[in-house]
Amino acid sequence: MLKIYICSDCGWLRTVSRRKEVECHRCGNPSMELTRLDYEKYVEMNEQEREDYVQSWRYIHRTSI
Repeated sequence: MLKIYICSDCGWLRTVSRRKEVECHRCGNPSMELTRLDYEKYVEMNEQEREDYVQSWRYIHRTSI
């Protein structure tokens, strides 16, 4: 089963199959977070929809300063 992870620092999405601890290859963040996005839905999304998802996820999950 493929899973989609997101980097909380830079917003990069990564698809993995077996790993539970996933690092970001874009910014080096050692722990990406699992999304609730199904792989089937992810592959049907175009680039703009993926970017919108990332922006929404980062807005919802941002920490207050």
